[in-house]
Amino acid sequence: MTYSQSAGKAAARRTRSAVLAAFVAISATVVGVLFWQALASSPSSSWASLPSASASPTDTPEGDHRRTAPKGVLGEADGALPDGVTVFDDGYPGVTKLNPELLEAVREAATDASGDGVTFYVNSGWRSAELQSQLLREAVAKYGSEEEAARWVATADTSPHVSGDAIDIGQDNATTWLSEHGAEYGLCQIYGNEPWHYELRPEAVDDGCPAMYADPAHDPRMRQ
Repeated sequence: MTYSQSAGKAAARRTRSAVLAAFVAISATVVGVLFWQALASSPSSSWASLPSASASPTDTPEGDHRRTAPKGVLGEADGALPDGVTVFDDGYPGVTKLNPELLEAVREAATDASGDGVTFYVNSGWRSAELQSQLLREAVAKYGSEEEAARWVATADTSPHVSGDAIDIGQDNATTWLSEHGAEYGLCQIYGNEPWHYELRPEAVDDGCPAMYADPAHDPRMRQ
């Protein structure tokens, strides 16, 4: 074999090795991309479930101050509730620390409403003073003034949620059912701007619910 023939074969081997190495590198890259795409789309992936940076804790209906503890500082022990909690769930202080008579009336109504295919979910019930104060601070930041925030969120000293005397009910079919039947159980909507907010008024069983306030800022209890 001549030198030129040997050199040609060596060059061919080097070319094949380079091509093979490039193929392996490309294959590894493709596999890696597919792996991370699969991980990101998996429902069980904690990375995929991270909240979007654009998500806002205020992207909820006006006055709906119920679901998660603000900024992760306060939790269920302070009355924060996750989605899907019903009036029969005894594992949450937001439910069990309600006034017993209020809770009994709501559960009685919920039992009857279930016959119409309606479930009473709890957007918010009892709240600690700390959670109420945090919600008020967030409302001031959202609405731009204490005066406007007072139309939606009471202070910790005046809120019936802190005393366990108020419950915010979801969803729309439940509040619609209560607007029609709530007085029969002594359950009354208190504020015109909050169709989810109910309190116990035992006299309503015989006399009907009292006239609603336009919003919490018109409630004399809020000026104590």
